[in-house]
Amino acid sequence: MRLLLDANLSPKLVEPLTTVGYESIHVADVGLLRSSDDAIFEYAANEGYVVITADSDFPMMLALRHTSRPSVVLLRHITELPRHRQGELLAENLPLVEEDLHKGAIVSLSPTRLAVRDLPVE
Repeated sequence: MRLLLDANLSPKLVEPLTTVGYESIHVADVGLLRSSDDAIFEYAANEGYVVITADSDFPMMLALRHTSRPSVVLLRHITELPRHRQGELLAENLPLVEEDLHKGAIVSLSPTRLAVRDLPVE
C-alpha cells in the first residue's frame, strides 16, 4: 500500500511506516508541501496513494465528489501523542483496514477508536 502523509503530519512518520513495509512519502517529498488540499487530493488519486491526514477536509472532499479514490486515513486526537506513538498507532492499525483502503474507504483512527466508512459516500 502506498501512503502519502499530509503537511499537517511530521515527515518523520515516513520512516516507521516504511519500516513495517508501506511505501510512504510526505507531501514535501513530491513538492506539495504548500499546495492546496485539492492538489494533494488529485495527486494521491492519480498516483494511487492513500492520504494520511489530521485534516477533516479530505473526507469532506470525498463526500462532495462522490468518488472512491483516494482512500483517506483521518487521524484524530493525536496532537497530544508523541511522534513515535503516532507512528505506532498507524503501524498497529493499518493492517486491520488495508483491504478496506484498497477498495476505497475513509478510516477514522484515534488512540481509542477505529471506524471505517466505505466509499463512495452516499
